[in-house]
Amino acid sequence: MGVRIYLIGFMGSGKTHWGRLLGEKLGIRFFDLDEQIIAQTGKPIAQIFAEEGEEQFRLLEKEILYILTESHESLVMSCGGGTPCYFNNIDFMKQAGTVVWI
Repeated sequence: MGVRIYLIGFMGSGKTHWGRLLGEKLGIRFFDLDEQIIAQTGKPIAQIFAEEGEEQFRLLEKEILYILTESHESLVMSCGGGTPCYFNNIDFMKQAGTVVWI
């Protein structure tokens, strides 16, 4: 059985910093959800918001959250500050693993 840990909290609270350290300590893959969105789209978050709007960004965020979760039995993920607030993301994360608020 794998371990999935989702770090949530305010922007700038240290989710990425502590997520990287936790992933290293546990020997499991770390993902920064915002970095994954940027890598997939080739655009900074601010540009996605400006050109496509928040709704499109939130849909991308949800899609990548689900894809990463379903394709990794174990992971540590730093989620954007708004990730748990949209759709059923918080329920999904709670069902898939452990959610830690930083």
